[in-house]
Amino acid sequence: MNFYAGIFKNAKFDIHSRWGENNGVAPAGTVMSASFNLEGQEFMALNAGPTYQFTEAISFFIDCETQEEVDMYWDKLSAGGSKSRCGWLKDKFGLSWQVIPRALGRLMGSSEPGVSQKVMQAMMKMDKIIIADLEAAANN
Repeated sequence: MNFYAGIFKNAKFDIHSRWGENNGVAPAGTVMSASFNLEGQEFMALNAGPTYQFTEAISFFIDCETQEEVDMYWDKLSAGGSKSRCGWLKDKFGLSWQVIPRALGRLMGSSEPGVSQKVMQAMMKMDKIIIADLEAAANN
């Protein structure tokens, strides 16, 4: 929770319970359950130790207005994790994120013939999505 609170401007959390002695899951005193809020989105977390792992079947989507937002979230969330294609990354805990600029949806929804295909082709070559490159593809 501290990791995410250091990334998202509007973050708060509340620890509900901690693991006791000899629990077989996590060290005593470790957070067992908590709720937290990131940018108005509520989450509930249960610390089950290494028993359960994250997969790409679930990812969190960050809707970014500017390239500066894309860059900031991309850099901070991928630190200690891994970067993937088309705006996807995994943070250091293995949680998948999609860092997507609004411009992608706007350009993909263009009514001009061929624009969405050109934008899609450009995006498929990217790891972090670069708005200027999407716009250049749309205008060529």
